[in-house]
Amino acid sequence: MDIKFDFEDINLIANKCLVSSRRECNPSVQLNGFKFKIPVVPANMSAVVDEKLCFWLAKNNYFYVMHRFNIDQIAFVKMMKQANLFVSISVGVKKEHKDLLLELKKLDLIPDFITIDIAHGHSLVMEDMLKFIKTTFKNTKIKPFVIAGNIMSAEAVKDLEAWGADALKVGVGPGKVCITKLKTGFGTGGWQLNALQDLSKVAKKPLIADGGIRCNGDIAKAICFGADMVMAGSILSGHDESPGKLVVNNGKKYKEYYGSASVFNKVEAKNIEGKKILVSYKGPIAHTYQEMEEDLQSAISYAGGKELMALRKCQYVIVKGTINNGDDR
Repeated sequence: MDIKFDFEDINLIANKCLVSSRRECNPSVQLNGFKFKIPVVPANMSAVVDEKLCFWLAKNNYFYVMHRFNIDQIAFVKMMKQANLFVSISVGVKKEHKDLLLELKKLDLIPDFITIDIAHGHSLVMEDMLKFIKTTFKNTKIKPFVIAGNIMSAEAVKDLEAWGADALKVGVGPGKVCITKLKTGFGTGGWQLNALQDLSKVAKKPLIADGGIRCNGDIAKAICFGADMVMAGSILSGHDESPGKLVVNNGKKYKEYYGSASVFNKVEAKNIEGKKILVSYKGPIAHTYQEMEEDLQSAISYAGGKELMALRKCQYVIVKGTINNGDDR
């Protein structure tokens, strides 16, 4: 079996710089005809985003996916439509989620993006939901762009694309508050970047790398290895705008961050594959987004281009001969 690698094991190799200033580099990305400033989307988790933050993200040309836990989805869609902002929601695969989509269609409140958000996306229930969405909105003026996941195999890529997915979320359990590997033995923790590379070789639709991002340089690496966009949780938590509860320990500020499959989010201790941690308080989220944009501009300049896809042309080195076991990933 081949040795697998992850973000911390890789260094990208610079190409000749073609710009006189990093500000000449453009890290924007397009998805479903919408242009976003950077290829980063906060994880659709109740500890990371809420209605207010999603409004701010859309207004400032950042992609978002609203989570699906204990919120009024119809009210949220109405709010975004009334503000002439794009609408991006999450659903599961149960009857209640189908009923929600039927109601949104009836009210002419059709989302621009729908993310089918389940832990094991390569499944018969995913096939059913994808076909339901495509059939439901087949003749509507707005045809939702459907993101489906999460997946970790080439077979899953082929199946979900055949079932109608417009984009795929790659990654099972690599997130900082996910314990899927420890609970089940399955996951991409410790080789998320390698999994992304493998799946990009067969994917025909855009890939969203979900989980494992620990620093801004990991965003550039994910793009290099085949991602069209990156979903991040921990590095986009802990801000003023983050929904997590503020906690003060010994005079230092933290915010709660927990997985969607944690007992703190599910309320009941059933099929738990997530945990809760405290992350350092980070101040306004606008500062973090600005830093991400600047760091991506720098990465593009190192890649020897002016656009984001210049990162795809970079060579790389594996800087460690062994891989992290991923227990804390």
